[in-house]
Amino acid sequence: MEKEQNSYISSASVKEQGRTAYYKMLESVRQGELIQVRRGVYANIDQLSGNMIDINAIVPDGILCLWSAWSIHQLTTSMPQAFHVAIKRNRKVTVPSFPKVEIHHYTETILALGVMRMEIDGFNIQLYNVERCVCDAVKFRNKVGLDVCSEIIDKYLKRTDRNLSCLMDYARKLRVGTILEQYLQVKL
Repeated sequence: MEKEQNSYISSASVKEQGRTAYYKMLESVRQGELIQVRRGVYANIDQLSGNMIDINAIVPDGILCLWSAWSIHQLTTSMPQAFHVAIKRNRKVTVPSFPKVEIHHYTETILALGVMRMEIDGFNIQLYNVERCVCDAVKFRNKVGLDVCSEIIDKYLKRTDRNLSCLMDYARKLRVGTILEQYLQVKL
């Protein structure tokens, strides 16, 4: 049973290797060496115990957002309790009970705004860039708390790689431009 670099195992790819490989995979599942992440997708314990999971295997075309992205960009000291994943509105996705994944639905234009790719723990992950993350913190400030929103803005302003013009462009598109300007006037 061959594995790519750090990707999860799909039952379809194992079936292509032959019946024996498929039965070995099923035996590994029975013995607890592999865990079913979702129908047809399996991972070993080491892959699930790391800081990152193969988001694309669990939620194809999913984008890490909110707490998960804030944590990766080191904008907050809070640890995410789940993997927060953004998907297109009206899309139905089945998520596993473990690892915990929270789905957030966005319109297509808002979903594509500020997406970047990054390799984390051997997984090629889509997530929002730093400026989009700050805008999301402002947009959802009443849900996440003003203290978290303030912490994210403070940490962003201390960064040397910040791009305020990009930040304000995203803020206008996400309809939080006026609010973000007020925060920045107080902070700067």
